[in-house]
Formats: sequence, C-alpha cells, structure tokens
Amino acid sequence: MRITQVRTLPLTQRKDDPTWRFALRASPIVEGFLVEVLTDEGLCGWGYAATAAHLGVSAGAVGAALAEYGPALSGRDPFRIAEALTALERLPGPAQARAAIDCALHDLVARALGVPVYQLLGGLVRTEVPLLRILALKEPAAMAANAVRLVEAGYRYLKIKVEGDTALDVARVRAIREAVGPHVHLTIDANQSYSPKEAIRAIAQMEPFGIDLVEQPVRADDLEGLALVTRTVATPVEADESAGSLEEIFRLCAGRLVDRVSLKLPRLGGLRQAALAVGLCQAANIRCRLGAAVGSRLLSAAALHFAAATPYLDYACELGEFARLLDDPVQGLEVEHGILRVPAGPGLGVQVVPAGTEARA
Repeated sequence: MRITQVRTLPLTQRKDDPTWRFALRASPIVEGFLVEVLTDEGLCGWGYAATAAHLGVSAGAVGAALAEYGPALSGRDPFRIAEALTALERLPGPAQARAAIDCALHDLVARALGVPVYQLLGGLVRTEVPLLRILALKEPAAMAANAVRLVEAGYRYLKIKVEGDTALDVARVRAIREAVGPHVHLTIDANQSYSPKEAIRAIAQMEPFGIDLVEQPVRADDLEGLALVTRTVATPVEADESAGSLEEIFRLCAGRLVDRVSLKLPRLGGLRQAALAVGLCQAANIRCRLGAAVGSRLLSAAALHFAAATPYLDYACELGEFARLLDDPVQGLEVEHGILRVPAGPGLGVQVVPAGTEARA
C-alpha cells in the first residue's frame, strides 16, 4: 500500500454564539482544514488541521504547509508513520499541519487493520472521558446563566474565562458558583491576562468560591512569574500557552514551574508528540490533561482516542467544544450528559460527509 494523495478541504465553522470571546481574541468563526490521506488501495484516513490566530498560526500558514506535505508523502508506506512524520519535520510549517497528517495516518492504518486508533496507542485504559466546558467572557450574570444551562445539560466541570480585571473576574466566579451550587467543579483560565502579583491577588479572592485549578495566569514567556504564582497560591497552577512544544514542556517540568500542564494535539504536532509530552510530565510528577480541542468533531475524536489509551491523564478534558460550533461535516461523536464515550469502530470511529458527497468512513 502506498500514499497517492493528500487532499485538504478548508472548513469554516460558525459559533452558535457569534459574540463568544476570551481574553486574547473574539471571532464569530473557527477556521481549519479537513485533511484526507489517500492510498492506491482505496483506503483513506482523516485528520483535522486547526488554526490559532491568537498564537500567530493563520489559515494561510497551515494551508501552505499542507500543500507541501502532499508531494513529500506521495509513494510512502502509510504504515511507516514515524518515517513519514520525520520527513515532514524537515519541512517548514506549523505543528498544527503535521498534527493533521499524524492523526490521518493513524486513522488510515487503524482502518486498514480493522481496529480503533486507541489500539495503536496501547489499548483502552478508559471508555469515557468527562468534559470540561468553557464559559466565554461576558458579564457575570450572563456567564452564570450559561453555566446553569451547561449544568442542566449534564456537565459537571466548567472553565471560567477571565481577563485581568480582578473585581470583575471575581464577580464572575462568585456569580457562577452561586448559580451552580457547591458540587460543580470550576476552573479559571486567564489566558495570560494578569501580572504575577495581580494574579496572586485575584486568585486569593477567587479561592473561597472553590476552584480546582488556574490556567495560564501570566504571559507565556514569563516563566519566573509563572513559578512565583505557582509557589504562592494554594490552587494548582496549569501552563497552557507556556506549554506549546516539547522543549517548553521540558523547561516547565525540569524547573517544576507549574503544578499541571494542558496538552493540545494540534499545538504539539499530533499523537506521537503528545505521548512524548505525557512522558515528560509523568517523569517530573506533574499532572497533565488534554486542553481545548476547538474545531471539528474529527479533532475531538483523535484527542478522545489518545485520552482513552493514556493512563497518566487526569481531570476532565476539553474535548466537547464542537458542541458550540455549527457546519461540521463530521458525524458519529456526540456528548452524553457531560461525557464523551470512545467510539469502538475502526479508525477514529467517525464519518466525514463533505457537502455534496456521500459519507466517507
């Protein structure tokens, strides 16, 4: 079997709430690419290439990289995943593009073998994953109302976006806790919006309302400030934007600068790189989980298979954000009472139905 073609299909998805925003960006849409790797035996595999404009990863840069990857993969044996990905690492382009190819190759090989992707990653250690859903920035009462709607839908883990205004952010946390009661897990995500001292002050005022962790309170490049917050506050501190590569995660772990790390398949470059990142965290005894997978169900499916086969992950993962996006051509993955169950079918277990075509597994 040989790879014959890599097809990329641009995908723009509308948000069900066009005013959705967080501290770094506001946009009514999410842009990405469906990526299909085809073979001479008629088999194919699918991946999703995310973009991240707030991190400088544009749709143009991702699309350009994917266009280069097709010729580089043509004629290769899809079962030799490590060899193919090593070749792509020699080419310029963001990790998000390589991640899509990584996931597509795993999907293709698993389908060829008739097994779920999680079998290629070590086999099942869990059959379902609890979801942490994100509350976008709004006024406190509006965020509390949205929190209640999510809890009524079955979610028990919520992430509160904040933006660096201590009084307003504390009011948001207070309003949400009062609205959802004491048994819902709350986390905070500042998206780099505080200085270290402001973060310490704000977290101290939020802690009485019961928060499980605080994500990326300070600038991504302020590792000294991140470590200061970690040492000072009682609540576990998690790195997100500071954990954009294996090298950055190594620095966080080696210096014990944080309590936790948020891992994202697109940012790290796919399933293989994410497994290496988990190993670094485990060796340092720093907890980790899967952060926000924002895009098509295809991206969440890949992350779900990874979570299903990775023992060291803990806490709820952010794999249900597709539920707030429209225009998804991928079927076969739905949230059930705040959790995702791992698909048992071959490959990623979902089906892609581009506009005007029949479903393609």
